[in-house]
Amino acid sequence: MALPMTITILFVTGIVAGLLSSIAGLASLVSYPVLLLLGVPPISANTTNTAALIFTGVGSSISSVKELQHNQRDMWQVTAYALIGGILGSILLVFAPETTFARVVPFLVFSAGVLMLWSQFRKPPKQTADPNRRSVKLLKNMAVLLVGIYIGYFGASAGMILLSILIVTLNKSFAVTNAIKNFASFVTNVMSLVIYTFTTKVYWWMVLPMGIGMFIGGYLGPVVIRYIPARPLRIVIAFAAFGLAGSLFYSAYF
Repeated sequence: MALPMTITILFVTGIVAGLLSSIAGLASLVSYPVLLLLGVPPISANTTNTAALIFTGVGSSISSVKELQHNQRDMWQVTAYALIGGILGSILLVFAPETTFARVVPFLVFSAGVLMLWSQFRKPPKQTADPNRRSVKLLKNMAVLLVGIYIGYFGASAGMILLSILIVTLNKSFAVTNAIKNFASFVTNVMSLVIYTFTTKVYWWMVLPMGIGMFIGGYLGPVVIRYIPARPLRIVIAFAAFGLAGSLFYSAYF
């Protein structure tokens, strides 16, 4: 394939992936398969995708300043646990085969979809759970740490899983919860990429065109969310997760 055509494909893919990432954490629904179709080996496709996703994080964080500046405590707490997990996951990638985690990924994504749907259709409790209660905070922090490990190790659809956890454990609007998810994923991806740079191959020439597209998509995502009803969007995201889980299951086991 000619270089200009490849660059165009990467740029357009980046816009779509950045939009999906900043809205739902589903960038890998398009970006990871496209990199594979362009001939990039699986592990390098994962690390190259992570590098490009940093541009999405920059765009979405700039666009979400309004939501983040009023929720800095939750933002930094979630980010800290995700970052610790990301460091552990990146180191794990060096020593463990990618196929091991690839077989678990479909079940994680499916569970995230179930969690998302459950949060929408469960009967509202008479008294809302206090997100500052010790048991709720412990559950959230441990779950975020595990997602951070997943981001550092494999990363595909980690944003979707993190978003589902935060929706259930934080009493925040969808726009705020999504903004915290985007920022935590961004910081964790940056740290993971630093480790990847010294341990695996990253196709840097592909990162730039895809990254520029992801910046545009990442900036537009939080803007779109402010004008779309949260409930229908979450339901669509949940069913998209089921479709992605099926695709990943087929790829891992057949």
